[in-house]
Amino acid sequence: MSKTINAEIVAVGTELLLGQITNTNAQWLSQQLANYGINIFYHAVVGDNLNRVVQTFKQAHNRSNVIIVTGGLGPTNDDLTREAFQQLSQFSLVEHKPSMDKIQAYFKKQQTTMTPNNRKQASVFADAEVWPNHVGMAPGMMVSFESRTWIFLPGVPREMKALAQQYMFPALQQLMGKEELIKSVALKFVGIGESKLEHELYDLIHGQSNPTIAPLAQEDGIVIRLTAKSDSLKQADELLTATKAKIIERVGQYIYGVNHETLEGKVVALLAKQQKTIAAAESLTGGLFAEKLTAVSGASNIFHGGIVSYTNHVKEYTLGVSKKTLQTKGAISEECAKEMAEQIAHKLGASIGISFTGVAGPTEMEGHPVGLVYIGIYDEIGTHVEKCLFHGDRSAIRRRSVVKGLELLYKKLK
Repeated sequence: MSKTINAEIVAVGTELLLGQITNTNAQWLSQQLANYGINIFYHAVVGDNLNRVVQTFKQAHNRSNVIIVTGGLGPTNDDLTREAFQQLSQFSLVEHKPSMDKIQAYFKKQQTTMTPNNRKQASVFADAEVWPNHVGMAPGMMVSFESRTWIFLPGVPREMKALAQQYMFPALQQLMGKEELIKSVALKFVGIGESKLEHELYDLIHGQSNPTIAPLAQEDGIVIRLTAKSDSLKQADELLTATKAKIIERVGQYIYGVNHETLEGKVVALLAKQQKTIAAAESLTGGLFAEKLTAVSGASNIFHGGIVSYTNHVKEYTLGVSKKTLQTKGAISEECAKEMAEQIAHKLGASIGISFTGVAGPTEMEGHPVGLVYIGIYDEIGTHVEKCLFHGDRSAIRRRSVVKGLELLYKKLK
């Protein structure tokens, strides 16, 4: 008989509360645990204060049957996870010799003296199942207390992920008593808004229980995650394939990839396949398009380079936009975007030129509203300029401009 798990994730660390780092651990864990059919009803974040950590642990203990704690397992005085759970459970702490041996070996290899507080990282609860940390110092552990399962993982994302994948997920599957297999696939969309996509798929989203269909808005488009449950991989694949086919039938023209595929990766691959090259002239985006493209492995084969022509002087004297265009039409115009795309292609010897010019904000420019953007694309056929009006702050407008540029390229090349 399978057991229902209602899990809670508690992140310990003042730096999370201050916004100095983002709680990506909770995001990643929630995404992964959903694939195992585990309910996540609460996220909690607490600073490095013993009383507050204890109170947060008590609250989690009262409302969840699996509590996953990340962070607070380090060597310093403000690493308080062990102490807080000890106050709650009265469990004794012991030194885990294999972990201690590893810590000592590390300092010996580094030829540095180990400070006494590093022994703390090898402390584990006496009755815990200890999970060796192969990429860091402090081990993970799982312990049962008053019919609750407590799991402690390091806060360093790389260490947390390694321990979760190797030890925690298999342990939770065993705890659930399920032989059921869960498989997910993420369909990625661009050029369609979240509300329109949900409208087009409304009956599927609300009428489908296996696979489940969950739309997720992201910075570079929309993702729909399909999650199927089955006794076999073959049946799960069949369920996913059937549902995917229904979605493609309705909105397939907006799908650009699945799972870890990216829009920029697709564009680079298409350019390489067609033996085409590209160069970029960027005004309001300030090099963001070039940064996005060059983050893709293999971009050096298709990207010749770019010019950040932020001022009219650079547009005219470096890029080659005509003085007449700048004086009569302005930098924020269809004509300027057209010339920018053509000039960058010619100057850098690329088969395609792309340009971005517009108003990122926070104030109007040349009498144009914030969010007005022109994106030009030139190739041997001619030049197309797309006029866009984006909403959001300065950062969002610049980011959306780049995504739109990639979308236009993808549609042109596919």
